[in-house]
Amino acid sequence: MRGGTVAVVGGSIAGCAFASAAARAGADEVLVLERTRGRLADRGVGLCIHDERAAELTATGALPAGIPAHPLTRRTWVVRDDAAGPAGRTFWEQPFPFHSYHWGLLWRGLREATPDSVAYRQGAAVSEVADGTDRTDGADGANGADGAQGAAEVRLADGGVERYDLVVGADGYRSVVREALSPKSRPQYAGYVCWRGNFDAARLPEAGAGHWSPDAVTTVCFPGGSCVVYRIPGPEGLRVNWVLYATPPQAGRLPYDDPTSFPPGRVTEELRAHLGELLERRFPPHWARVLRLTEPQDTIVQPLYDLDAERIAAGRLLLAGDAATVVRPHNTSGAAKALQDASAFESAWRAAGSWAELTSAYQAARGPAGRELVALARRLGRAQVEQTPAWASLDHRAAQEWWTGQLAGAADIGGQAMTGP
Repeated sequence: MRGGTVAVVGGSIAGCAFASAAARAGADEVLVLERTRGRLADRGVGLCIHDERAAELTATGALPAGIPAHPLTRRTWVVRDDAAGPAGRTFWEQPFPFHSYHWGLLWRGLREATPDSVAYRQGAAVSEVADGTDRTDGADGANGADGAQGAAEVRLADGGVERYDLVVGADGYRSVVREALSPKSRPQYAGYVCWRGNFDAARLPEAGAGHWSPDAVTTVCFPGGSCVVYRIPGPEGLRVNWVLYATPPQAGRLPYDDPTSFPPGRVTEELRAHLGELLERRFPPHWARVLRLTEPQDTIVQPLYDLDAERIAAGRLLLAGDAATVVRPHNTSGAAKALQDASAFESAWRAAGSWAELTSAYQAARGPAGRELVALARRLGRAQVEQTPAWASLDHRAAQEWWTGQLAGAADIGGQAMTGP
């Protein structure tokens, strides 16, 4: 199938990947509608992509070459044990075949790789989307190759109305496109949050961590939570990125049941104090010093959610990335899943003879994959936060059995291998 017009709502990682995929597949016109006016590249959080997924995605063109990435090879699990010393006791080490990325640098690479034919419009907030598969009202349909009949309708916050042959929702877990396609599917609060932070890796010697191996990921375990610490590439050299999972304080009635986050500079005093208490009481002193190197402006708090949309494609609407599936970060699969979605979309487009065939093939390929990722991340969350084991009692053998139980047949974290649409 060739031709047609495509609007991608949302211009971050998934949005850029889908815009490029649509252009490569042969769309006549591709437009990205990004509500943010500022620089998306300023987002500094870290992420990882499994080496096997990265190789697959590079081969499909979804992951452009040359984007800065830092190699990681092993993951060490530690628990506070004052008798073992300030760095705690290592009770397990496992292979970790991943590369880490800086969100902003990954986005910039995807944005720069977007074909020149793609129009990227910032400050274009979408207020509503409608699937116009059955439209026969005689509107002019200037933005749709088939006229108004069959065109999806996009309403902008400024009052404008535009029509396209296909609208892709790459607008995150508060997706406007999902409201039109799968209105009963809403993010559900997981019951806990993650604190995130990062800082210049050159500061590690200040915490006595100058000899911490660059390829190592450290998971600090404590009753009721865990924290993952690793290096990522940054705009000016390596940075240390960390993600700490725990139940938040209960007294403040913070709005965790409403999808939101507490960005840099807006983390409440209650949340800062709770983090400080966790570091003081639960962490090995060495790793507490490491996390305290983070400046307040580089610390955020994110409530975590689960979402598996009932439908991710139908008519002239299609969901991508977090708009379709929100997976807790334990699975280390978010970026890879968004890029796999784009790869599956491109494959489905090339094989389809109609829009209906395209959306049906995409639903079949990515719907089950999303459900499996959500289920695995829930198991990981229960085991690493909600129902943590007696960490101090684990040795290598017990930890391996515990991990195998979480995977429940999955080959690894980081997402599954791609299959055809």
